[in-house]
Amino acid sequence: EVLTLLVLMYPLLRGLALHLHSAVTGSYIPGTHSIAFVNCLNEQIARDIARAIMDKKLAAYVNILPKSSALYFWKGELEESTEILLLVKTRTSKIGELSNYVRSIHPFEIPEIISVPIDQGNPQYLKWIEENVPRD
Repeated sequence: EVLTLLVLMYPLLRGLALHLHSAVTGSYIPGTHSIAFVNCLNEQIARDIARAIMDKKLAAYVNILPKSSALYFWKGELEESTEILLLVKTRTSKIGELSNYVRSIHPFEIPEIISVPIDQGNPQYLKWIEENVPRD
């Protein structure tokens, strides 16, 4: 029973240990922040979604990348289109809320909303993200 409890509590204990280590040493905890990718049909939709994300304080920074070509399967057919890509910098803890919100306002039936954790980076920039995206 004790072993089962320890195994179940390991992620929580590890997380607490990492946060304590970070607080004491001032080091960054890998994965605390993430970059989310959101595809958009055109620049106006991209700007509208980016502004909505910022208005809700779900990100500290959103890049709107210029038009790119895309190839993908949709309903069994190979499609080709152009799209605008948003790079959304935020707390990892906000990814679920961000994803839900973007799905609620995005015109695509199944919008691309994927994220990758930030492993390391400029400590001042990562702290700035934290200061500009409220905690849960």
